[in-house]
Amino acid sequence: DLAKPKAAVGRKDNGLSYRLYSLSEKGEFKEEADPSSFIVKAEEYGVPQARHRMFILGVRSDLNIEPEILEKETAPSVEDVIGTLPKIRSGISKGTDTPERWQKLIKKTVEKAWFKKLGASNDDFALITKEKLNGHTVFPESRSSAVYKKPKKMQSWFEDEHLSVLTGHESRSHMESDIERYLFASTFSLANEISPKLADFPKQILPLHKNVEEGRAGKMFPDRFRVQLPGRVSTTVTSHISKDGHYFIHYDPAQCRSLTVREAARLQTFPDNYHFEGPRTSQYHQVGNAVPPYLAAKIAEIVEDILAGMEDE
Repeated sequence: DLAKPKAAVGRKDNGLSYRLYSLSEKGEFKEEADPSSFIVKAEEYGVPQARHRMFILGVRSDLNIEPEILEKETAPSVEDVIGTLPKIRSGISKGTDTPERWQKLIKKTVEKAWFKKLGASNDDFALITKEKLNGHTVFPESRSSAVYKKPKKMQSWFEDEHLSVLTGHESRSHMESDIERYLFASTFSLANEISPKLADFPKQILPLHKNVEEGRAGKMFPDRFRVQLPGRVSTTVTSHISKDGHYFIHYDPAQCRSLTVREAARLQTFPDNYHFEGPRTSQYHQVGNAVPPYLAAKIAEIVEDILAGMEDE
């Protein structure tokens, strides 16, 4: 009965006749309730991603049922779920894309005056450069890998014992100028444990955008280049990741790239046996638009309990 459903789950109230419940706070809520009471912060329920969305659970008024709320769970970090995936390099979008050219670009950037100046003024930056980008660094040569590696955490959720290969772990191509920016940003992030703002970028590698100075002043898109820090949950994975990777930079300077479809999928908690169809842009859209499956499963358990209780009504 669409006019008076026995139960409903959605992202906003549609005015039908049922009592309103939150998935994050106990008790019944009136229509004039504070909308923030219905916000579910995915990272508080085991998802390695800061994703805040509104969910309203409705139960028909004549049913004597009060739903449970989601049980809180510590979320794993970015590194916990993507750190074991095979190391791959980014591609170069213009000209010949070879491992030799890519490695030469990385090494050349490290030797530039502005990069050396950062190391001279910041001991941690110099240390990360020495550890990750020294003469003995074995840089990845391939842009993709199908080798299956389990994550450090949530193995029972991600793993499929019948899975022998992994799909979706293929890097994008970037302009040389963006590769330089990614190299700086990832090194800066490991050294300072924060992602750099535009104000932190050396002027030599600032993008040639009209509003870049507003960004440096913190007025407009100051964090347009965002590194996903290894020891924290990620920022919200959105469909915008399909357009460019600037907001989803991998934390490892030796890989110097944006996240792959599979890495984004792990942050969204898609099981490793989930295969994304279509071109890569479409695959990123599928990942970014989804409710994290791990969270969806928890919500489904609550709804299942409601349906079971309805049978007794």
